Amino acid sequence: MFRRVLELLSRRRVLKRRLPRDVGGASIFVSPDAQLKYLKPGKGAFDRELLAIAKDYLGSQSNVWDIGANVGVFTFAAASLVGKGKILAVEADIWLAQLISRSVLLNKKKEYNITVLPVAISDQVGVASFMIAARGRASNALRSAGGNSMMGGVRQICTVPTLTLDILLNKTFKPDFVKIDVEGAEKMVLNGAGKTLSSARPVFYIEVNASNCDDVTHIFRYYHYRLVDGSTGAPIDRCTDNSLAFPE
Repeated sequence: MFRRVLELLSRRRVLKRRLPRDVGGASIFVSPDAQLKYLKPGKGAFDRELLAIAKDYLGSQSNVWDIGANVGVFTFAAASLVGKGKILAVEADIWLAQLISRSVLLNKKKEYNITVLPVAISDQVGVASFMIAARGRASNALRSAGGNSMMGGVRQICTVPTLTLDILLNKTFKPDFVKIDVEGAEKMVLNGAGKTLSSARPVFYIEVNASNCDDVTHIFRYYHYRLVDGSTGAPIDRCTDNSLAFPE
């Protein structure tokens, strides 16, 4: 009950937090309406594995796509680490996307090369129904993807534009690294990424819903990617909750 009350009181509340120094220490706007952990002090507010992935796998010239950017934690960690590399932050929730845009302005003296794109990524170009979670907005999902129990219900359904990863490849820049966190839509995202997988061949870090593990594994195997557990770094034969995929 206390958690539910805290979630309701946190809606649309905005805080300014600083990322850990080892990923650049950028100041960004966050909201407990996205995840309650943003209320925690210090490094506990941020996903340690996500920041470790940025540190371990991004180079000084990496170009990065952050698909499902939320408030932009990975976006700004990446921007601090890649120097002159380009960052594309893709977020379908327009309220979260504007937080990222505000954070870009907050860090304008650092001259991060960040582009914010407020769309959903799917397997086709068009429009789709997008569910805003009753609980944390980090659990927002395309209606066609079904969502999950972490949503706690749906507070609002809105219509969002959809693009594919291959459209991004044609219209933006070639990525070296793609982070995907799309709450059950990962199969659809990869189904719209044939050219990206076969030609651009970036490294992927992807959160995989249990219902999509077999399909996502098959797609990566088809395009000759090897899989690694994102938490342990151990080789795996089937996608886990958080997986890394490297082109062979």
